[in-house]
Amino acid sequence: MKFRYAMVCSSDQNRSMEAHSLLKKQGFHVSSYGTGTHVKLPGPSLRQPNVYDFGTPYKLMFHDLRRKDPDLYKRNGILPRLKRNLSVKLAPQRWQDNAADGYFDIVFTFEEKVFDMVLEGEYTPEARDKLLAVEVNLIPMDLSSKHCSPFIIYPNLHNRDQVLLKSVLVINLEVKDNHEEAAVGAHLAFDLCEQIEAVDSWEDSIDDILISSENKHRRKLMYSISFY
Repeated sequence: MKFRYAMVCSSDQNRSMEAHSLLKKQGFHVSSYGTGTHVKLPGPSLRQPNVYDFGTPYKLMFHDLRRKDPDLYKRNGILPRLKRNLSVKLAPQRWQDNAADGYFDIVFTFEEKVFDMVLEGEYTPEARDKLLAVEVNLIPMDLSSKHCSPFIIYPNLHNRDQVLLKSVLVINLEVKDNHEEAAVGAHLAFDLCEQIEAVDSWEDSIDDILISSENKHRRKLMYSISFY
């Protein structure tokens, strides 16, 4: 595959992980992230969600919820989802803290507010500390490395210096946060990835690709192009 992909939702649990799982099986170079402050999973009621920090292993969440109420969390699909997730990677990751992962060519988001956060989000304390460390040369960076950029530490793509002039395409698919819609969204993302991989230049073809997808699936798409 030619490109590196990132799948981004709010908690890195359902929509991003459904797409990550599918694309990984198909041989794509893919990562996944969330943009929320914490990871939230449904609880016994809307006012009682299960809240975890990013970086908490999916396996730990699985055992925690199975201990609390195995029947409830199996019935609502959370335990099967977590079991799927832990087969893909260790733990949910936060988009704002993805410095070590290098840059991406294509980013998919599955909700407009997540799309906005990826493009226009604010600094986290961790990202600000890393930025300052780079600026005073405390963190060595090899700009000749294909997938290394000190500027990925910014939690957004628009509000920062664009030094490498490496383009990144951000596409939003509006997908409801439930099991059925996540599966549909993952296949739509996969279809778009295949089309992007097939063209010589996505910059020249992206409008036609997205218009064709909108007409075929009757789902409105948004996109933005930014630079590292």
